[in-house]
Amino acid sequence: MLDVGGGHRLYWEQCGNPKGVPIVFLHGGPGAGIAPAYRRFFDPTHYRIVLFDQRGSGRSQPDAETQDNTTAYLIADIEALREKLKIERWIVLGGSWGSTLALAYGEAFAQRCVGFILRGIFLFSAEEVDWFVHGMGRIFPEAHRAYTNFIPEAERGEILAAYYRRLTNPDPAAHKPAAAAWCAYENACSRLIPAGAAPATKDTFARRRSAPNELNQNGSLAMARIECHYMINQGFLSPGQLLANIAPLLKHPAIIVQGRYDMVCPIITADRLAQAWPGAQYRIVADAGHSSMEPGIRAALVKAADEFKIYA
Repeated sequence: MLDVGGGHRLYWEQCGNPKGVPIVFLHGGPGAGIAPAYRRFFDPTHYRIVLFDQRGSGRSQPDAETQDNTTAYLIADIEALREKLKIERWIVLGGSWGSTLALAYGEAFAQRCVGFILRGIFLFSAEEVDWFVHGMGRIFPEAHRAYTNFIPEAERGEILAAYYRRLTNPDPAAHKPAAAAWCAYENACSRLIPAGAAPATKDTFARRRSAPNELNQNGSLAMARIECHYMINQGFLSPGQLLANIAPLLKHPAIIVQGRYDMVCPIITADRLAQAWPGAQYRIVADAGHSSMEPGIRAALVKAADEFKIYA
């Protein structure tokens, strides 16, 4: 556990080769936390793999805490962990919200980054948040109907604010059902083929046992509350900040992995990042949605990490 002040203590772990090339994994959400399966993106004979739960997430304490939980604090936490581990420079891998945080951290500490592997790009624009709250309903109307119908009709003009009131209410009778409704909606929209929809095989059951439920693995409250907290606050970023400040990263190697049918973080955002970063390799997975555990995304991330061996 790493004490980062303000009552926050972060769970972190290392695996792989203690003398290997350092690589840090930034999970999504915000609020999703890490899971053992995420270690498997990396060759443990080559990499010194660092994973941690961001503030309020997973095994970090206090659980589901939004106080002193902003992008700037998370950037400082990544640096504090790097310094504690006496790592000079590392490769950064982040997916979904993790891609947002990877870019924000990289722009603040470019000299500490070897390069970037980014998946399911999210830049935290108002357009992207509006798509999450409203737009996904054009593709998943039944899931969106359940998400909106959870909120009384009189409050549906401000869905995000209505959820935030419930998710930050200290009464479990208010926040638990709201968190369940929020996470059910996001889970329903995250995969090209929903878990359980494909014909079951022996391998299918093995994958289900080992793969995390990215959007609900450490309890729905942390995921829903922290995610809503960041959406209400525009990711604690100024409009267009990440693309406007990308210059320090342009000389760094980068691989962008994006599911063609990603409905949580639509491909248009990854395309904009790729256009702003001409040196980045942009890889579209033709048969995938958002989840890092979909076969095509999983394979692309493993391949990217293997290819990054040439940089360090």
